[in-house]
Amino acid sequence: MSLFGRVDDLDPDAFAQVCEQEVDLADYPFAQEVASRVVIYAADTMRNAMHSNLQALMGELHRLLSDGPGVLVVRGAYTDHGVIDRHSEVFRQIIAQEAAKVVRADHFAKAGANQRIWNALQKAAEHSPESFIEYYANPLLGLIAEAWLGPCFQTTAQVNVVTPGGQAQQPHRDYHLGFQTDEVVARYPLPLHRLSQNLTLQGAVAHTDMPLETGPTLLLPFSQLYELGYLAWRDQRFIDYFAGHAIQLPLNKGDLLFFNPALFHAAGTNRTPDQYRMANLLQISAAFGKPMETVNRERMMLALYPWLLKRMEQGEMDAVEVSAVIAMSADGYSFPTNLDTDPPLHGMAPQTGQQLMAQALDEGWPVDRFAEAVEAMRVKRLA
Repeated sequence: MSLFGRVDDLDPDAFAQVCEQEVDLADYPFAQEVASRVVIYAADTMRNAMHSNLQALMGELHRLLSDGPGVLVVRGAYTDHGVIDRHSEVFRQIIAQEAAKVVRADHFAKAGANQRIWNALQKAAEHSPESFIEYYANPLLGLIAEAWLGPCFQTTAQVNVVTPGGQAQQPHRDYHLGFQTDEVVARYPLPLHRLSQNLTLQGAVAHTDMPLETGPTLLLPFSQLYELGYLAWRDQRFIDYFAGHAIQLPLNKGDLLFFNPALFHAAGTNRTPDQYRMANLLQISAAFGKPMETVNRERMMLALYPWLLKRMEQGEMDAVEVSAVIAMSADGYSFPTNLDTDPPLHGMAPQTGQQLMAQALDEGWPVDRFAEAVEAMRVKRLA
């Protein structure tokens, strides 16, 4: 296989072979059981192991997420449901406060179909510090995150409330490469595909009981192992396979669900007439996703733009040279951003600084117009 994956290389049969592996409970000595090829842990067992055999437990969790089924559930992670209920009320109050604002964009689902809080971590901390502290004092969250990402990880959170009748998401992989188009994904060599899934951990705290009829997350164990998965999830053959083989597990209030971000998954359809399925979605990032120096990209763009525009107008630079300068100066990545004010309305990723600069040069914007656009982009990305 080439160092760069192509859509033409997709092989549904190879994908099926990867995904149809079985799980042996004996491989996970700290686990309680295996259900639908998902490894289930009892929270008390994990807490005890944290004090008596921490390194072995973390090694087991890492292997499970990497080479195993890629998904685990912790039963009873919050034994005091009052902690969950108080934080759920915080979320409901935030949702009510934001209801008068614009319809929230969503990833992998129709905008506005469900209730969503972007940057729920910061909003909850500012709204109710007391509730935030008692909620995030649960050491199991950090244990699982560190098992996958190592120390110094960074957490974000997005609340999703699937309303009665809310439809399932399309199956997908998640951030980073899961948010990019096939054309962008194909530009990254395959080792970077593997790296992407090692930079993030997806998690969820169940804030309500989630029987199957409420549509808990559809999961495809072992699918994170398919090397071309970031190019495959939009392909109808893989969508059809997911529809026929994905599993769902009912969750109880206070349970945790964690999975490799490359695992094919999708929120399920809420078939109930009156149950609101609430989950706090945790997206936890490794410490290494940061450059060594702080660089003010906006100031660089403003300094360079008049000279690039002049050289282009005088025919002194071709498109390849201009693109090279843009790549070395402007920010080429959409994230992190404020998804309330910088939503992915026309895709899954907002416009980047590189895209803005290229557009302005291509259309010959005056310097003042470009400066206004750069400032508007800077402001809307602030939390």
